[in-house]
Amino acid sequence: MTPDATGSAASWQVINSLRVLAMDAVEQAQSGHPGTPMALAPAAWLLWDRFLRFDPAAPDWPDRDRFVLSCGHASMLLYGLLHLGGYALSLEDLRHFRQWGSKTPGHPERGHTPGVETTTGPLGQGVGNAVGMAIAERALRERFNRPGFEVVDHRVWGFVSDGDLMEGVASEAASLAGHLGLGRLTLVFDDNHITIDGDTALSFTEDVGRRFEAYGWQVLRVADGNDLDAIDAALASARADAARPTLVMLRTRIGDPAPTKGNTAAAHGAPLGKDEVAKTKAILGWPEAPFHVAPEAAAWTEHCRARGAQARRSWEMLLDRYRAAHPELAAEFTAWLSGQLPAGWDAALPSFAAADGPLATRQASAKVLNALAQALPNLVGGSADLAESTGTDIKGGGSFTAAKGGRNFHWGVREHGMAACLNGMAAHGGLRPFGSTFLIFTDYCKPSIRLSGLMQLPVIYIGTHDSIGLGEDGPTHQPIEQLAMLRATPNVTVIRPADAGETVEAWKSALTRSDGPTVLVFSRQKLPVLDRARLAPAAGAARGGYVLLDAPGGAPAAIVIATGAEVHQALAAVERLQAEGIAARLVSLPSWEIFQAQPAAYRESVLPAAVTARVAIEAATSFGWHRFVGDRGEVIGIDHFGASAPADRLFKEFGFTADGVIAAAKRVLSC
Repeated sequence: MTPDATGSAASWQVINSLRVLAMDAVEQAQSGHPGTPMALAPAAWLLWDRFLRFDPAAPDWPDRDRFVLSCGHASMLLYGLLHLGGYALSLEDLRHFRQWGSKTPGHPERGHTPGVETTTGPLGQGVGNAVGMAIAERALRERFNRPGFEVVDHRVWGFVSDGDLMEGVASEAASLAGHLGLGRLTLVFDDNHITIDGDTALSFTEDVGRRFEAYGWQVLRVADGNDLDAIDAALASARADAARPTLVMLRTRIGDPAPTKGNTAAAHGAPLGKDEVAKTKAILGWPEAPFHVAPEAAAWTEHCRARGAQARRSWEMLLDRYRAAHPELAAEFTAWLSGQLPAGWDAALPSFAAADGPLATRQASAKVLNALAQALPNLVGGSADLAESTGTDIKGGGSFTAAKGGRNFHWGVREHGMAACLNGMAAHGGLRPFGSTFLIFTDYCKPSIRLSGLMQLPVIYIGTHDSIGLGEDGPTHQPIEQLAMLRATPNVTVIRPADAGETVEAWKSALTRSDGPTVLVFSRQKLPVLDRARLAPAAGAARGGYVLLDAPGGAPAAIVIATGAEVHQALAAVERLQAEGIAARLVSLPSWEIFQAQPAAYRESVLPAAVTARVAIEAATSFGWHRFVGDRGEVIGIDHFGASAPADRLFKEFGFTADGVIAAAKRVLSC
């Protein structure tokens, strides 16, 4: 089946099948969003039929086009496309929309449903993801393509809504996309003028098209969401502009063609109701039985399968010729796509001795990063306008600009957009992306970090200036609750090293993790490099927590636990306690998550349950620490905002001193 551009009767049967599946699934679930899938069905069918390159039998084919449904509430549109497009998603799966254990959750989830490229639903995130995917495509294309061998040759297409474009993250990412001239990115804007509250005029009267033109995008306008000729022409124009990303402003009627609730907020986020569904099916000339799919759709399914298989086979034959002509590049290309670390990747990592200090862990990280960059050419990233402060410049790596590729990304003061793009880069595959900012500004990254965890993407986030130790910038820049927030986020690993040696181990842990994001937390202030000749090796940090200095005989009466810079105050305190004859143990606990994942026997060896006299010290909120110190223990933390002063004065004023630790240890021992 190859319908004509204007849409044959058979084409409209497929389009209307998408509409009906959305109506029926939402009606059966008694929850969901029918209106947007119904309105976008014509454009979606046309995109998937004429422009999107995919093979439903190989959802992970590297050179497929990426499709991002940023308006994830319209998930039934995507599920209908995947089902009719030949993916492993059955009609029975659609019948179980939004139900326990189904492949069709309320919003699309990467890794859960075959063919879903990224998890969407929090509005605006998909825009950032799509920009990140387009960045990754261009980076790989420039690295690996050679004349006659376009082994990376795909595009990124996305659907976005009014709500997406209201969110700040979308603006950040779109601004960057225009700046970088990402000509293989096209977003179709479902310009239906409706949100949950009603007409968008209640809150949103800006000229979206002019805004995107100011960003440097090509903006095209289609006045009718059912005009297949006009949609076809717009998508063709988008594909033809290699220098600019494209926004297609598609004027639609939400719920089309529902007679009563169509074009109203009632069609947005609730079932249409049995009567409205029946009336809509009558308009379409559709049987009343739920989940009826037109017979013509079967031909389209086979068309998608055959075309996709042929496109993938052609690419695989090209890749075979590429391997013969450019064997070293081809081997590297395959390795990058596999996500595996090469043999010996950590052989050149620096080692640090006490004589190398004092050294801020952000400075140690910069040395480690540049050593890793030599062994891992697909390690790329940058900062939200803070590269010098966060130590994230890859020396000799060049900048990624509109004119040329490079390994250093200048995200600008766009923390949220940066994080969303990093997710897109990681989801695309082939690159190991990192991004950096001050730890306090992970607040601006949080929604994207959460989605990194949900999607199990191996993004590396770097948060420097990690405590009140940043000093004079004051409470606006001093993170208090951020560590607790990040640690509370499922599947996010936080590592806060105490010195340069633990920083090496932190980077190693981050890079060997493939099933989720890691947040590396580094100090602004300089710290001594711990003397490993008399203390435990830094390799212990790889287990999340370890005994840095044990009590004489290995039988502690009290345990002091610390992370990051505060390990040094804790060390001074433990040494003085031992000098007084108190059997104190010092535990460095750079990562709660890694430590908690260790076998119970190891955790018991570090923090024996019988030793209940415990003190924890961390220059952040005490929230969460009682899991390690118990009811008898004490936490030296800061449960209020900081102040502007030199770091040493702040630590003294707020009790982060060896004297404070000693006093707390003696109190818990006396209980």
